[in-house]
Amino acid sequence: MLGVIEGEGIGPEVIDACLRLVHALAECEGIVFDVRHGGKIGSEALRESGVALSPEVDGFCEWLFEEGGSLLCGPGGVRFVYDLRRRFDLYCKLIPLKPLPALADTGPLRPEYVAGVDILVVRENVSGLYFSNSSLSCEADGMVARHAFEYRAPEIDRILQVALNAARMRRGRLCVIHKPGGVEAISELWRQRAQALNADEAIALEFLEVDNASYQLIASPRRFDVVVAPNMFGDVLADGASALLASRGLSYSANYGPGGRSVYQTGHGAAYDIAGQDVANPLGQIQSFAMMLRESYGLTAQACCLDAAIADVLEAGWRTLDMMLPGRKEVGTREMARLVEEAFRARLRSRSKS
Repeated sequence: MLGVIEGEGIGPEVIDACLRLVHALAECEGIVFDVRHGGKIGSEALRESGVALSPEVDGFCEWLFEEGGSLLCGPGGVRFVYDLRRRFDLYCKLIPLKPLPALADTGPLRPEYVAGVDILVVRENVSGLYFSNSSLSCEADGMVARHAFEYRAPEIDRILQVALNAARMRRGRLCVIHKPGGVEAISELWRQRAQALNADEAIALEFLEVDNASYQLIASPRRFDVVVAPNMFGDVLADGASALLASRGLSYSANYGPGGRSVYQTGHGAAYDIAGQDVANPLGQIQSFAMMLRESYGLTAQACCLDAAIADVLEAGWRTLDMMLPGRKEVGTREMARLVEEAFRARLRSRSKS
């Protein structure tokens, strides 16, 4: 079972690129997904139903997860992603930051800074500032905005456990992001829980203040293996660190909750300003689909074929506008999707012959 929500803005364009790959899997490998489509989300849903996560889409996701399916989701505005995460307790967000070698000469950073970078950001996804009790009121001395939020030890423990397990399977290093001078109590609780869960010191644990981390992720990215952070810190750090990928259009993520619930999406927004112009980069959404194949459906070989197909297209010099350099060949969203599909089919056929 595969759930699909196109989203808004450039969402339908980049999701269509993934659906082409679903058809390729069926035709080349006989892997047939039962694809089900959800409804409108974000600002479109807000206009029609009054909420960003409409009752229709809420019910669709509940049914999908009960059936054991995963959701491939395009971008949605306003509070859609936050409401979805809270509703289904998608407490863990994984953001891979692994630059593609074919794009080493692309983007704002010099090739030697991004070569060999392989970071996994683990973000706590359902607590903290984004889920605070907030109010805006008029008082005697003017307008007052209030936010009140908390972190509980069990909420911290479960995301730290994910991060520690990931570090064990990778290179054995974990960086915990905090801000002890500015967010004292929460930072102290994160520090205490990380040290308690790593009491055997099996993992090399480092604590880094969020402002320094935002610099170090760009200036010295190879020092990092797994990075774990509270919700807002993780959000800002991962978005900023997408500069390592050459374009934000290449960023992607996965959200996980109890019972195998999973949602795969890009790391960028709906990009309303370029929607419908055939210029959006579909590779972030396509990479999220590859992650879905690998992590939720156990189709590791097929995911590797898709990763290789993306590399084949980029190594041949094809680029969307956001990745364009002199000497490269510019294509739009649809043509990039076609090129990746063609390369994917070739990789799948080669695999079946070997």
